[in-house]
Amino acid sequence: MQHTISQRFFFDAAHTLRREIEAEGSRRVHGHTYHAEVALTGACDPATGMVLDLGLLRQGLEQVRAQLDHHMLDDVPGLGPPTLENLCVFIARALPDELRWRASRVRVWREALGDGCTLDLPASTQAP
Repeated sequence: MQHTISQRFFFDAAHTLRREIEAEGSRRVHGHTYHAEVALTGACDPATGMVLDLGLLRQGLEQVRAQLDHHMLDDVPGLGPPTLENLCVFIARALPDELRWRASRVRVWREALGDGCTLDLPASTQAP
C-alpha cells in the first residue's frame, strides 16, 4: 500500500517578470506571499508506521524555505524566471535527498490572487 503525506509552508518574496499581459506592473519590483505544499508518496515503514516522520519533512522544507523567504526571486540561483512553474521545479530540486526521491507533487499558489501551479512528479523519480 502506498500513502501520501504532505506539508505546507509559505514564504514572502519580491520579483519582476517580463510578460505580455499586465506587463507594466509585472516589470516593476513587487512581492507576494507564496504558499507551497510538498507531497511524498511511499510505503509505510513497518517499524514506525510512517512513510516518513513529518518532523523530517518540516526540517527539509525549512531548508528550502530559507532559500526563498524574503529574497528577490530574480536573484535566486537556479530558479530562472520567477514563475509559479519554475518555483515548483526549484522546490522539487532543492529538497534534501531523503525527501526528493519520495516527492510525488509540489504545489505553489498565491492565495491573494487565486492562482497556482501543481507539478506532478513521475514515479521514476520516486525510487532511491
